[in-house]
Amino acid sequence: MSKKSLLMLIVAVFVMSLGLSVTMSLADNGPAEITLNADGKKPAVFPHAKHQEKNDCATCHHKNVDGKQAPLAEGDAVAKCATCHNADFANEKLRTFKDIGHGMCKTCHTKMKDEGAPTKCTACHIKK
Repeated sequence: MSKKSLLMLIVAVFVMSLGLSVTMSLADNGPAEITLNADGKKPAVFPHAKHQEKNDCATCHHKNVDGKQAPLAEGDAVAKCATCHNADFANEKLRTFKDIGHGMCKTCHTKMKDEGAPTKCTACHIKK
């Protein structure tokens, strides 16, 4: 193999590995937009990436430590809400994703409405 071919191969491998690491780091943040369809009636469109620009993961995501809510630490896996919040969850007001979303989202958006956070139902529940 010539020096020129070897150099081109090294550059190609470097560029591909750089692209792979960028892709992997983006994948770690979850999807940019999520359609939340808890009850099949009125799905909500959640701009995940936009929220990540203003908040860290622990603002919304948490874990269970000895039966109590604790913020996620760096490197903790993010589980789906329904992993814990389901028909068996102790607090019946937090068993459904709809209840969680309306509780967390509406509370936060109401506090931040002066900063432009939408507070109308149609901001999240977009009619098709």
